[in-house]
Amino acid sequence: MKIKKFNNIFRSLSSKIFGNFSKDVGIDLGTANTLIYVKGKGIVINEPSVVAVNKKTGQILAIGKEAKKMVGKTPSHIVAMRPLVDGVVSDFEITEQMLRYFINKIHRDVFFIAPRPRVIIGIPSDVTEVEKRAVIDAAINAGAREAYLIDEPMAAAIGARLPVQDAAGNMVVDIGGGTTDIAVISLGGVVASRNLRIAGDEMNEDIIKYCRDEFNLLIGEKTSEDVKIAIGSACPQKEKMQMPIRGRDLVSGLPKEMIINDEQVRSALSRSIRIIVNNIKTTIEETPPELLADIMQRGIILAGGGSLIRGFDRLVADQTEMPVRMMEDPLTAVVRGTGIVLEDIEALKEVLVENQHEKSLI
Repeated sequence: MKIKKFNNIFRSLSSKIFGNFSKDVGIDLGTANTLIYVKGKGIVINEPSVVAVNKKTGQILAIGKEAKKMVGKTPSHIVAMRPLVDGVVSDFEITEQMLRYFINKIHRDVFFIAPRPRVIIGIPSDVTEVEKRAVIDAAINAGAREAYLIDEPMAAAIGARLPVQDAAGNMVVDIGGGTTDIAVISLGGVVASRNLRIAGDEMNEDIIKYCRDEFNLLIGEKTSEDVKIAIGSACPQKEKMQMPIRGRDLVSGLPKEMIINDEQVRSALSRSIRIIVNNIKTTIEETPPELLADIMQRGIILAGGGSLIRGFDRLVADQTEMPVRMMEDPLTAVVRGTGIVLEDIEALKEVLVENQHEKSLI
């Protein structure tokens, strides 16, 4: 008992000491991008969740923006990979090293050997206990002294300054890179939800498949994403849009350039968008009527980069017959929510998925 009591006192004291020299951070650990909020400073990092690894030596060559430039352009012994797939950790060691790199990056101006920040991480809803534990362990091993988890739709709702702790319905649709989270929130908890492995990355794949099937043209992931951002839409637009795309002709094997228009891209994206909209309607059907009355008044809130597809908000409004509004700066909604929780963690502790996990410093 005495040893246990001494360990608790030592852990509390050391946590306080490390806390004085470390900056507490909120992290949106996304499939496509990692965003980090530093307490008292705001969002300081917004970089792709990409790591370039030398397979021969196991050495990390680049992380973030520099690694993203290498995607599709590396020799066989170098791979530019995403350590997170569908919003969950697929490569534990690479995720750990990526987190350590970002944590050290924001502590460069602190004259301390090993920063030990308190960390809040946004994760997709409906992940398994094993997947939660993987995120916690990766954060602790990367240097965090305490790690908390929060559901991404909850974080997005808090980032939108919605009254999530009130007895009122709030509906959030967060379309990220790997997952789409649909949630109805009330009294600090999720009442009804859907988690889909269909989001921005799947839309990129839809465009790649469309070009291959319709034009016998093979394009890369970056090209498909550029097309989606430039002329992608969920419903017909007033102005016709088009852009050139370059790839390899699957018949001749030679380079080929052609023009693709917004109608063709809309056709490519229609399946993924239809699945997302149908799941929004299903979630509404499962929502208690009293909360639906609140949502009809407040509207459905859209967050995440995927919600920026032109006309998506109009399509959801037409299909659900409810008001829909885009969150201000939807790309940073989740990380802003983690930052708000970080600023007043005691008052908002009930919205967290897990209790804190501390690693012994002994």
